[in-house]
Amino acid sequence: MARLRVHNLAISLDGYAAGPHQDVTHPLGVGGQRLHEWVFGTATGRRMTGDDGGSTGVDDVFLERGDQGIGATIMGRNMFGPHRGPWENEDWTGWWGDNPPYHHPVFVLTHHARPPVSMQGGTTFHFVTDGIHAALDAALDAAAGGDVRLGGGAATVQEYLRAGLVDELHVALVPVLLGSGERLFDNLDGGPAGLQLAEFVASEGVAHARFVR
Repeated sequence: MARLRVHNLAISLDGYAAGPHQDVTHPLGVGGQRLHEWVFGTATGRRMTGDDGGSTGVDDVFLERGDQGIGATIMGRNMFGPHRGPWENEDWTGWWGDNPPYHHPVFVLTHHARPPVSMQGGTTFHFVTDGIHAALDAALDAAAGGDVRLGGGAATVQEYLRAGLVDELHVALVPVLLGSGERLFDNLDGGPAGLQLAEFVASEGVAHARFVR
């Protein structure tokens, strides 16, 4: 059975998955890029930027797992871009340039309708206005038997956790303190219920905790 999976969701020691004040120059909020510096020290992360080298240890293993068996992605509006409200500028097609790294259908949760956007490399962004269940149904259908990856931001992951829909949750705990921003485990109303620790391992710089239903 296809699953909904969260991978490589980096949080600070004080629980923040992003810094404050997201804008065009700060996709992860002010200071939020510190949560992902470990990614670009790995072989997988360096390949993503067209570079050679990088580590092949624990961090690389977890990073690579996040793409295995995935047929579609769901993300929140904040992960797609910094804009709020109606789509006044439909020229915006995400942070990733003309060839985003997904290479499969991506479903963006939003309150404002917009036509699908097809990009190079097989990525098409679909904009879903009727909630998390509709987005998941559409993503599962598009994944054609593959799993669905749930991206950020924190509020989007919280919605799916509250609804009991997440089958696998991998959190990468990074030893930095952000002090403010978006906390991952706030507003869960007793969740994430039903998830049990399946794996806990650390590299020199990141602790990886993987929970499964």
